[in-house]
Amino acid sequence: VPERHVDDHVHADDRVKRPVPIGQRLDIALGQVIDSQPLTVLQPLPAKIQREHRPPVALRQFLGKATLIVNVASRCGFTPQYEGLEKLQREMKGKPFNVLGFPSNDFGDQEPGTGEEIAEFCRLTYDVTFPMFSKVVTRPGKNQSPIYRHLGATGHLPAWNFAKYLVNRQGKVVGFYPSDVTPESPVLRAAISKALTEPR
Repeated sequence: VPERHVDDHVHADDRVKRPVPIGQRLDIALGQVIDSQPLTVLQPLPAKIQREHRPPVALRQFLGKATLIVNVASRCGFTPQYEGLEKLQREMKGKPFNVLGFPSNDFGDQEPGTGEEIAEFCRLTYDVTFPMFSKVVTRPGKNQSPIYRHLGATGHLPAWNFAKYLVNRQGKVVGFYPSDVTPESPVLRAAISKALTEPR
């Protein structure tokens, strides 16, 4: 599949519907760069919502695992994908794989809540157990979050909520999937399976 740039300002209905293979290594993004700018995990949470953030965690801990990085939002037409993402996470239990959720209010102001509100929504509505991080900025500029600055180095940034990057066990981004590629997509599932078979 030939690579194709996905413009950050393209309307959701005009997004590319096929995955884009990527060759950019992100081991630095998943390691020391993020180490210096840790993000606060909101999930998993106990039955009673905590009133303070959990300690920061570096993304380095996910090196050696295949990861699906998703910019999520609570008030989006794609929000029901949380259900499929959580199902994927549970199906992969025991395997070197994690869904990583990064809330963002970049598109349509569809994630206006606080960290506590986002965590509560995820737990009560979709029983989310995969790691959720503090809000990020995916768009280019001085406020862009470090993880998306590095993901953007591949030439692809989200055009809307629930865009997905597949990172293999070596920290290499091997695919970009627009918002309308669902967690149940056979193409995405096949790519994840392939990423799991690659050496660490």
